[in-house]
Amino acid sequence: MVDLARVGLKDFSRSAKILILTNLIYAFVMPVIDIFVASYIMRNSNDPSKVMMYQLAIYTGIPITFYINGYLLNKINIKKLFSLGMLLSGVSMVYMMSLDEISYFGLVSAGLIMGMSFGLYWSNRDYLVLATTTDKTRNFYYGLDTFFYTLTAVIVPVIIGWYLMNGNGSSNEGVNSGYKVVTGAVFIFTIFASIVFHFGTYEKPRSEKFMFFKFHKLWNKMLQMALLKGLAQGFIVTAPAMLMMKFFHSEGALGTAQSIGAIIAAVVMLILGKFSKPKHRLVIFSIGLICFFLASFFNSLMFNSTGVIIFIFLLLIARPILDIAYFPIQLKVIDLLARIENRNEFAYILNHEFGLYVGRFIGAGTFLGIAYWGNVDMALRYALLIIAALQLLAILIAKQLLEQQNKLENEKA
Repeated sequence: MVDLARVGLKDFSRSAKILILTNLIYAFVMPVIDIFVASYIMRNSNDPSKVMMYQLAIYTGIPITFYINGYLLNKINIKKLFSLGMLLSGVSMVYMMSLDEISYFGLVSAGLIMGMSFGLYWSNRDYLVLATTTDKTRNFYYGLDTFFYTLTAVIVPVIIGWYLMNGNGSSNEGVNSGYKVVTGAVFIFTIFASIVFHFGTYEKPRSEKFMFFKFHKLWNKMLQMALLKGLAQGFIVTAPAMLMMKFFHSEGALGTAQSIGAIIAAVVMLILGKFSKPKHRLVIFSIGLICFFLASFFNSLMFNSTGVIIFIFLLLIARPILDIAYFPIQLKVIDLLARIENRNEFAYILNHEFGLYVGRFIGAGTFLGIAYWGNVDMALRYALLIIAALQLLAILIAKQLLEQQNKLENEKA
């Protein structure tokens, strides 16, 4: 008989449930940030390299804000910082929409503001999840989280895609006016999420040193995984929009295509989260990486509208599957090493972000390098495949990490 976990909402504290509800509300904002900001840049510049420059600015702002957040936590309530992170995503979009032209300076400025938003949101969210969940409940937590995200990935793109194409006419000016209405809706959702979040009770991290350069050797394995994860993050966010705008030239097609695999992924995530146990994480993680490789392979092989549909379908399955395994692995390592090294948990969250940044920089640099020395089509076709192939190395690293982690736990038992 298969040994399955049966975790439910009853296993979460009140504050954890409020955090889940907050993330559900904010999940309606994430597809707008992930998809339609990139498509807005493509529509108004028709230059994928500008999309990647915007992503680089975001990914530069994130680790800087992670670092600043470490100091702010000693002076400001974590609720206010987490809420500010959500609200800044709307500020960044307003700034983007106010630009007369999509210049590099404007893109970098908007990207840095969005990076600040992500930095405050994710640095505090990672700690809040660590503080309000246990290793037993984290598969289900991230199962719920990705379930909500994939559902909104169905609903939001279809509604916005239809609205942009039909609500304001098909002219560029009409569509841009529609983007401004969408930005207003983003603000409403972020304010609502912030209000809900303030009903929870959360303790801030200990006011201790959080900047370290030497860690346990187990953490080095975690950083290797972070680097490989970072390689693909820019592509995972922007590639669907760039490919759809290239082959379909329409946000309506983009919204419909984003919804093809999302319903299946949502159901899979809920089942995996509820019934999988910590021992299943390596298998789940491996399946996610293989799906991402296959998505990139078919995009590279076909490089047409059919290949894009297959790519997006497999990507919508791969992304949440990777998250449901990766994040619990990361938090378990932090739990263990914080006790062994007697350090603030935020020290590991911050250091992990720098590992991600190195990967993001290399990944985005790979795309821009191929686009510069070759052409943009070559970058869209082959950069993804190169990154996906490299990411398969994470399966071996994850296996070694989990073995070392189990050994450490047995020694400390």
